[in-house]
Amino acid sequence: MSGKFKPVIIWLFVGAVMVFIMVAIGGITRLTESGLSMVDWNLIMGSIPPLTEEDWQSTFEEYQKFPEYQTTHQHFTLQDFKGIFFWEFTHRLFGRLIGIVFLIPFFVFLAKGLIKGKLLKQLLILLAFGAFQGFLGWYMVSSGLVHEPRVSHFRLAAHLSTAFFTISYSIWIALDLIAIDQPNSDIQIPTTLKKTTLITFILLVVQIIFGAFVAGKDAGMIHNFWPHMNPGEFISSEVYSGNHLLNTLTSSPSGIQFMHRYLAYMVSGLMIYLWYASSSQADQITARKYRQSGIIVLCQFTLGIFTLILQVPLTLALLHQLGALLLLLSMVSISHRIQVISK
Repeated sequence: MSGKFKPVIIWLFVGAVMVFIMVAIGGITRLTESGLSMVDWNLIMGSIPPLTEEDWQSTFEEYQKFPEYQTTHQHFTLQDFKGIFFWEFTHRLFGRLIGIVFLIPFFVFLAKGLIKGKLLKQLLILLAFGAFQGFLGWYMVSSGLVHEPRVSHFRLAAHLSTAFFTISYSIWIALDLIAIDQPNSDIQIPTTLKKTTLITFILLVVQIIFGAFVAGKDAGMIHNFWPHMNPGEFISSEVYSGNHLLNTLTSSPSGIQFMHRYLAYMVSGLMIYLWYASSSQADQITARKYRQSGIIVLCQFTLGIFTLILQVPLTLALLHQLGALLLLLSMVSISHRIQVISK
């Protein structure tokens, strides 16, 4: 680790860990259906929760004006409302904390001359995506405050994907800085391994997006069988019975689950292949990274099966979401390693 950039590297890893925790809190918020409990967006005053019973009652009355209460939670008491409010408030508050943790050290390092050139451009992109993530959060929530109490699954996917990109890019920049002190390598990675890794990476990103679609459409609550989607059907007839296939695959719960299932087979198969191929075609460090990814994908695949057949229990669903993030980060590490030794 470069002594000069050590504080920046630590800062980036701390930020990445915080975003990881943020993703976990966001997952709990979604799984407990708490995301629509705060019906306004106030950057400053929104950091202060209701402090008195009068404040709580007023906040609850505002919530009662919106579709979620009127159609789903009419039975809620004030105490019930406090339970869902806690997770959405924690989610937003932690997001603000992340903003502070990223911004203040950035300006300190900038003033000390540690950030310039390529690093400055990278960090500006990172900060821009962090800010965009906050905007997408409210943009997503607002879609569930109009006609029906359900956020757009497209907006949910954009919100989650941006969070995944932010943490991945933080790790990438940190790895760039760590690699500065590493000697040039004469290790060669076969072109086939590189291309297969790229294809796997792209399919994994698409799979993560469809995972967000599954969450947004509650598509894990149907077809709770494996390996069949329905008894006697590997592919549910609902997938191909519609008139518009693209719309079915991106907006129908059955179509979305079908895509998520079969992309999982493809990604898992490719990653197991990469694990096997790298053992003889790559150096020990790179092969170890592929092996780690292979182990993660096996765990993730198993988690996905049990999450589905048990009808999405909160703990398994949360672990499955975080497993997807760990799998993505493992592929980021592999891709960065390939870039470094291919220079």
